[in-house]
Amino acid sequence: MRSGDRLVVALREAGKELVRAPRPDLDATLDQIVTSAVALIDAADEGGLSRTHQVTGRASHATSEIVNELDRLQDELDEGPCITAAEDPPPDGLILARDLAGSDGARWPRFAAKAVQAGFRCLLSAQLSSGRESRRSSLNLYSRTPDAFSAEDEVTAGLFALQAGTLMYGADTAAGLNRALANRDMIGRAKGLLMERFAVGDEAAFQMLVTASQDTNMKLAEVARWLTEEAEERARGGSESGDTPTPTPR
Repeated sequence: MRSGDRLVVALREAGKELVRAPRPDLDATLDQIVTSAVALIDAADEGGLSRTHQVTGRASHATSEIVNELDRLQDELDEGPCITAAEDPPPDGLILARDLAGSDGARWPRFAAKAVQAGFRCLLSAQLSSGRESRRSSLNLYSRTPDAFSAEDEVTAGLFALQAGTLMYGADTAAGLNRALANRDMIGRAKGLLMERFAVGDEAAFQMLVTASQDTNMKLAEVARWLTEEAEERARGGSESGDTPTPTPR
């Protein structure tokens, strides 16, 4: 079989694996991306997926704790192939460190020393585009052998990253929709409590929540969650009055 044909077959199989997760939530999707990438590229001994968000901070999905630590180290030092791939990638989105114990180590000296100490000599990082500028993400493939990744491996990793980025975007969007639906339900429950307690209409109850949100500098959904949780706690405690708490979180 020609190398191009092998590549097509491998990518088709990897694509199937990416959508076989029994629960297509975001964490399961990211874990599956890493697992599939390592299985797809023989030279990869370990893998990790590093994501940094401007608000929520950093998250990592890795095949081992040592890789998780190395991905975290790159973020803390703000240097390393995964940082370069995520923030300043070349046109193909790939950053290859052929030998971190050699000349490539001089490019990221602090990270390279730790990676070599952990037993890894070669690292291939691919930018993962999720369509959101507030996030930076990269897929990182680690090898214990210097100059482990071939030109075909680079092509495969680049194409896989495009495929994985699309899937990650879909999982991100689905997670956002799920949060929005959950927040809407929570706000609806909170409005119902206020309408019953204060004998007001839907708009007035919503305005009470908005005012509490502004006065306390809390998000609207957080105010609604506090209100419903307080009401549930009082109900479990057998409160004689059964009063709904006013929306003024402590």
